[in-house]
Amino acid sequence: MRIMIILKYVFFVGILAFSFSCQNKKPTNPTITGLWKLESMKVRDTATNTWSHYRGGMDGYLLYDGNGHVALHLYEKGYEKAGIEFPNFNDSIPLEALRHITKSYYYMGNYKVSEKDSIVSHYKLSHSNPSEFGLTAERRFYFRGDTLVMQPVERKNSKLKLKWLKAE
Repeated sequence: MRIMIILKYVFFVGILAFSFSCQNKKPTNPTITGLWKLESMKVRDTATNTWSHYRGGMDGYLLYDGNGHVALHLYEKGYEKAGIEFPNFNDSIPLEALRHITKSYYYMGNYKVSEKDSIVSHYKLSHSNPSEFGLTAERRFYFRGDTLVMQPVERKNSKLKLKWLKAE
């Protein structure tokens, strides 16, 4: 009987210690640092308040290197499977290839996170569109589990929502 009381006591103390150790652990805050794969890019129809895949569906990658550098590449689903070949840095690219290139959007730059506002600012150093060199794009962001959700702050793209999963 005495052994049963001791075992119950040890069991109770063990449970109590375990619960205190769980409470003292600080939750880890997710971070945007790393390589992300686009899960979905949707656009909201303001008239019906419904979401649909942007341009029939997009793919892409987003990289935050942890040293303040960002790289983004977005492209239409199936972009890499078009079977089109053309030379780089050549002014004799066929019209079909030039049209295909417009289905790809990319830039590199620096970024800064405002935790207070949940906004990340991308300062574009280079861009696939020459008119966007040196511009800044702001993205409101939050985490839903292991998904990074972003929405552009600027009015012209504010109807977009991008969901990213950590790439391995």
